[in-house]
Amino acid sequence: MSELSSERGSQTHNEYFGYLKKRSVLGRLYREWWLYPRIVRLLRGEVLDFGCGIGDFIRFRPGTVGVDINPYNVDFCRCRGLDAHLIKDGGIPFPNEAFDAVTMDNVLEHIPAADVSAVLNEVSRVLRPGGMLLIGVPGIKGYAADADHKVFYDDLSLCRLMQRHGYIVHELFHMPLPFAFLGRFLRQYCTYGIFGKRH
Repeated sequence: MSELSSERGSQTHNEYFGYLKKRSVLGRLYREWWLYPRIVRLLRGEVLDFGCGIGDFIRFRPGTVGVDINPYNVDFCRCRGLDAHLIKDGGIPFPNEAFDAVTMDNVLEHIPAADVSAVLNEVSRVLRPGGMLLIGVPGIKGYAADADHKVFYDDLSLCRLMQRHGYIVHELFHMPLPFAFLGRFLRQYCTYGIFGKRH
């Protein structure tokens, strides 16, 4: 990587870190009182939060480990006393089959289409056979609200992607309420999928 591209990458990481820290109080309350309790009920055992951001979920669910590509996010999490690690060169810094479940909440849409397979393969590497992958992707309004989003997934395209990567579709649900039309009006509206890794 050239010095110039390295500087641009660092600036982008710093800008996105700043963006995450500016999220609203209402958004934080929604996550802590409505979204995260719903997600946590689905999780068992050792959990990895892939794309942990500034650590809201790993703080909410004690014992959860976070990884992120953004060094500013990882440093911030560590300053909060959270167990966060940096993804380097696309690699998750854990051995094969280290986790019972992996979460990717509002992460997949940030990954360019050309890189999605490599990322999902790496996630699968650290997930135990029979383990669960929970993925959340934004609705139309939420997708349009962030310039860093690369690929839009609806229910069908998300399920097809995961089936191509050898996962079983267990369940889809929508938050904050199960009404698809809300995706056009609420930034917080998301589709969540529960996918099982084949044995």
